[in-house]
Amino acid sequence: MIQAINLQKAYSQITVLNLPELTINRGEVFGLVGNNGAGKTTLFSLVLDLIRATKGKVTSNEVEVARSEEWKSFTGAYIDESFTIGYLTPDEYFGFLGELRDMNQNDIDLFKNRFETFFHDEILGKKKFIRDLSKGNQKKVGVAGAFMGNPDVVILDEPFANLDPTSQYRLREIIKEYAIRGEKTLLISSHDLDHVADVCTRIVILEKGEIVKDVPRTETTLAELEEFFTGVKQEKPFYEDL
Repeated sequence: MIQAINLQKAYSQITVLNLPELTINRGEVFGLVGNNGAGKTTLFSLVLDLIRATKGKVTSNEVEVARSEEWKSFTGAYIDESFTIGYLTPDEYFGFLGELRDMNQNDIDLFKNRFETFFHDEILGKKKFIRDLSKGNQKKVGVAGAFMGNPDVVILDEPFANLDPTSQYRLREIIKEYAIRGEKTLLISSHDLDHVADVCTRIVILEKGEIVKDVPRTETTLAELEEFFTGVKQEKPFYEDL
């Protein structure tokens, strides 16, 4: 579905991303983790053609993203607040996105209803500009917008950040529900290892722009991730031996 081939990004001769080959298959919920500066946002920005590669290319469904805009018709994304339109209300913003995605008003209303518990009666019908919402509620608007039009690919950079615990768990369920269909591909980065281990089917660790671990999710994935980042082997809870 998505391929990075000999992909490099450098600034002032300092390489911040170096991926000889990476393939993300259709239907995967691909989790990307790493410390600050590891290259997570750089990779997503290259997949979305927000920046140009120093070397190599990215293809999405066989479309080279830097040479064609065809990939935009089947891709939704939220990287930061620049992906929303601050001077619109959330209702106006969803209406705008719905038109871009060829959704009629009934489709838009059904979409908003699907996210009602995630919005927690704090987003819709408030006549408040997106820029005037809290950081968490701005994030909710942007993340929800990425799912509009039922795109084949959804890319979310730190979607759980700034969300209260209830909203984080509701977002988990939305991601899982979306992934159940099997034909959709999600790319998610997060500093929260628990969320990544819960929702992702495959997890890649980036370190200084390179892949150092690429594993499918298993029952021990969270412990392995915690051990990698802390350097401390996670012991079994005492009750497992009872």
